[in-house]
Amino acid sequence: MTGVLDMDLDPQSISDPGAWARLAARFWGWFMGTPLQSLIAVLVGLLLLAAARWVIRRVVRSIVDGGMTVRQHAGRLLSRTGLAAQSDPLIIARRVQRAETMGSVLRSAAGLVIAILVLTALANIHDWDLGPLLASAGVAGVALGFGAQTLVKDFLSGLFMLVEDQYGVGDVVDLGEASGVVEAIGLRVTQVRDLSGTLWYVRNGEVMRVGNMTQGWSKAFIEVLVTPDADVPRAIELMRTAAAEVADDDELGRLLLADAEVTGYEDLTAESVRLRLMVKTAPAQQWRIQRVLRRHIRDLFAAEGIPLALERREVLVEREFHRHDDPAADEPADDDATGDESRT
Repeated sequence: MTGVLDMDLDPQSISDPGAWARLAARFWGWFMGTPLQSLIAVLVGLLLLAAARWVIRRVVRSIVDGGMTVRQHAGRLLSRTGLAAQSDPLIIARRVQRAETMGSVLRSAAGLVIAILVLTALANIHDWDLGPLLASAGVAGVALGFGAQTLVKDFLSGLFMLVEDQYGVGDVVDLGEASGVVEAIGLRVTQVRDLSGTLWYVRNGEVMRVGNMTQGWSKAFIEVLVTPDADVPRAIELMRTAAAEVADDDELGRLLLADAEVTGYEDLTAESVRLRLMVKTAPAQQWRIQRVLRRHIRDLFAAEGIPLALERREVLVEREFHRHDDPAADEPADDDATGDESRT
């Protein structure tokens, strides 16, 4: 800039219009070079960042609002039963958390990539020598890469868990070492509260498999054992009656998404016959339905005189036998018997 404006500004040149014109021309020629290119690079970077954030916001909203296919199907089933699934606070918190986490990560990644592109363009415009800096960054990147492998694995696993909607806040999951209700999901750690109240912090990169027991819909599963000499067809009919009574309930009936299925002779032994009842329920309601069904089945069986069978258990008791435990062992042997044996 100093070279551009380097000219004799004596009183005569200041009053000379031609000198000002030459100064303006030299300044414009300088500005049209490196400064304008740098300004264009920065403006293009800002426009790319704004466009990337707009696209990310639309994509995240589409993922959150659309959800997985199983959730769309579950929403239709719940709407038929009159359950306001969309107004569930847990579902709202789940969607908000997914949107905020995915949006934050994608925006940060887009900003980092665009910043690197802009810095590279500025380096080319100004002829900066980035060789030593890139070499140092490469060595530091390799060192950090070896030390942060686990951290990167946790972050990538957490990101894919959120994008795929494997589980969310309020879901009951089985993560292998920890099972319980999901209380919070982060990119690195998932918090799970088990039945005893213990809060587990599970690293996302260590989760090899996920069992979600409350995603989309659930199923109440009950097995009953009756004696082989019992009236099995009547017992099956009573189980269907119990399911019908629950379906007719104003409160519990709304939690059932399909008719109950009762099957008999799932297993047959000398001690019992196994009967099975299954019914599809709203998410996380299977345990409540199972408790009510067991109570109805027990009352109906007791009223009809159908006994429940006990599973056979065999207990093996081992006892060491010593010679002094047998009184007969200490008695002298009969001479006649001994003689007879010897003669034999």
